[in-house]
Amino acid sequence: MNKERLEFLRRCMETVCPSGFEEEMSHVWRTEANRFADRTWVDIHGNSFAVINEGGVPRVMLAGHADEIGLMVTYIDKDGFLSFTGIGGWDTQILPGQRAWIQGKKGPILGVIGRKPIHLLDEEQRKKPVKVEDLWIDIGAKNKNEAASLVQIGDPAVLDYGFAKLRNSLIVGRGFDDRVGAFVVLEAARLLSAMKPKAAVYAVATVQEEIGLRGARTSAFGIDPQVGIAVDVCHATDSPGLSSEKKKLGDLSMGKGPVIARGPNINPALFKLFVETAKKENISCQIEGAPHGTGTDANAIQLTRAGVATGLISIPNRYMHSPCEIVHTGDLENSAKLIAHAVAKLSEETNLIPHSSLFSPS
Repeated sequence: MNKERLEFLRRCMETVCPSGFEEEMSHVWRTEANRFADRTWVDIHGNSFAVINEGGVPRVMLAGHADEIGLMVTYIDKDGFLSFTGIGGWDTQILPGQRAWIQGKKGPILGVIGRKPIHLLDEEQRKKPVKVEDLWIDIGAKNKNEAASLVQIGDPAVLDYGFAKLRNSLIVGRGFDDRVGAFVVLEAARLLSAMKPKAAVYAVATVQEEIGLRGARTSAFGIDPQVGIAVDVCHATDSPGLSSEKKKLGDLSMGKGPVIARGPNINPALFKLFVETAKKENISCQIEGAPHGTGTDANAIQLTRAGVATGLISIPNRYMHSPCEIVHTGDLENSAKLIAHAVAKLSEETNLIPHSSLFSPS
């Protein structure tokens, strides 16, 4: 990945955007999109849009959700300690002892997630999983009044983890689920802006996916696409402890290319287009079986209005829903390339209705 694209990805990753609080990422994303898109805008829900060749046929929606899991302040006690709850799905065992940034009244406030020290837990308490209600955030306030002058109920927070490069094209950060999806769809749109597609291409940084695919529902209804392609992350199964999951999830590895989903949530003709495009463009790819509605924006898009021909491209991800998620930059680049070249093949004549000729005994 070249320096300019990596720097844009870094800017995306350094934003704070728990579900319902995506404004910072939305601004960064649209600012970049304005460099090449025909126009950009944001809707009342907070979804951000960038369109290429508006008025083309078919209408194609590329969706990557911008939101991440986070925390929310729910109570301030008399001593200035903050109670909180999760935004999205957390493994609460990760939280004790972490630093957190709260989006406070006057700007970011640093705090520490506290818990009763292990020395003071009895044997039975040590065996039990950590509960959120047994944790608190300490911002160093001397009392409730001082804390309340800085933080208010409903303020969001994220864990204090930044973006960094590892070896062998691996990168680590908080919230790759799924800011890399929002990044990839915009990169695909960037490529398509120079490819002169027949389709109208709507790249969307959707919101509130982590709490129920909410942004994808509203943005897809507004666009009314004929084709929808979601980009999300999936579990890489190439790290210790996950070999036993390969029978369920598949043999999915970092750096071996985008993961193309196949199943009821996926239009068969669109799946075939992705596979054929990958072969023609010499893009390594991986296949995953998805035997039901996926937990991604693809699910919401497929069921919009009278139905949408939907595809799902996933980025292999280690340590999902932790503050140290890892992805491979080559997988990001190849996902954008695959999507762009596949969409460039779509036209008014493209038949996406499932039919038996799509299948053969081989």
